[in-house]
Amino acid sequence: MTKIFTHEDSLDLSCIIRPGETVMWGQANAEPVPLTNALMLSRRRIGHLRAFLGITDSDTCLPEHADCVEFVSYCGSGHNRALTKAGVLNILPCHYSEFPTLIRQGLLSVDVLMLQLAPPDELGRFSLGLAHEYLLPALETARVVIAEVNQACPWTFGERYLIQDELDVILHTDRPPLQSRTVEPGPVERAIAQRVAERIENGATLQLGIGAIPEAVLQALHDHRELGVHSGTIGDGVAELMRRGVITNSRKSLDKGVTVAGVLMGSELIHRFAHRNPLIRMRSTEYTHSPQVLAAQDRLVAINSAIEVDLTGQINAESAGGQYIGALGGAVDFLRGARQSRGGLPIIALPSTAGPRSRIVSRLSGPVSTPRSDAGLIITEYGVADLRGLSLSQRARCMIEIAHPDFREQLKQDAASL
Repeated sequence: MTKIFTHEDSLDLSCIIRPGETVMWGQANAEPVPLTNALMLSRRRIGHLRAFLGITDSDTCLPEHADCVEFVSYCGSGHNRALTKAGVLNILPCHYSEFPTLIRQGLLSVDVLMLQLAPPDELGRFSLGLAHEYLLPALETARVVIAEVNQACPWTFGERYLIQDELDVILHTDRPPLQSRTVEPGPVERAIAQRVAERIENGATLQLGIGAIPEAVLQALHDHRELGVHSGTIGDGVAELMRRGVITNSRKSLDKGVTVAGVLMGSELIHRFAHRNPLIRMRSTEYTHSPQVLAAQDRLVAINSAIEVDLTGQINAESAGGQYIGALGGAVDFLRGARQSRGGLPIIALPSTAGPRSRIVSRLSGPVSTPRSDAGLIITEYGVADLRGLSLSQRARCMIEIAHPDFREQLKQDAASL
């Protein structure tokens, strides 16, 4: 029988969660904050536990909570950076598309799943609201499912709904969901976005990473027509282009007429727009990142960013200055999918510099997140290097041309020894 609570102060998770168990919850805007707060408050009564984090838009999990909680994540984004800086975040380096298999096989065990759900519709179906992605396989394996049913959570259409009998514990709330902070694009990001937009055909289907450049690209597409979206995440920029009639999904090979996403990350704008909107369909990671699905989507344009790219096309999207601040994530999944797509474009877009450093480098300072065999178009404010079909020496010449002019001579010297 489902236990129902109406106030988080009355929810003692030490009576539900066992020592040594792994707890997972929705990431970013989908975090069930009252439940994660209760977890951190209960941690000492529970004993040692493991928490799997995605991108964090809250400061619920603090370094001092590592006295009882082992924090594990695939990324160092958002408030995870505080955990990284304190040395208490363990990184799980894997492609995003691997999560369902890892969860089902128990290699990434999920004992307790905490969800933020929208209230049930007239058929009694609770919507997963702001995220599907890797939560669906976790639903299959979790011993306990604890749900925050939030009156303010958008009810979204998806591939899976829940009924009350599937929930072990319900906490009723009425609070604004978390919002993701937007970074206003500067002149460099807008210049890059314009170069990207010039290569996107009307009728193309977009996948968009996270950050200022993907948002700037969306702003640069206002004059395009009949675009589609199939992406791991969508936010305010997609909602705005759907409102304007730029994104119609009318020419997609799959899911015609529907924007497909795994998680909503943005402000109240995307939350309101997605509420009971049949033109947006939430899907699991198994679908959004499927190699077969991506390859079958004609004119798929994958737009992601990076920390640095070397002269041969190797990409570091994870570490900078010795700190883990990014993620392996789904970039490789989408770049490979776009390469297999008929008329597709695999794009990495990044500024040519970060402060006094060049982001086009002779040797990476961090891990190889994307091998050079998967590199496609590298775009900076100085130009476009299409590395497909090029030899290493040809790649080096193209990469030097899109580097900041102040670093080109040194890069030429370094290229001679590659």
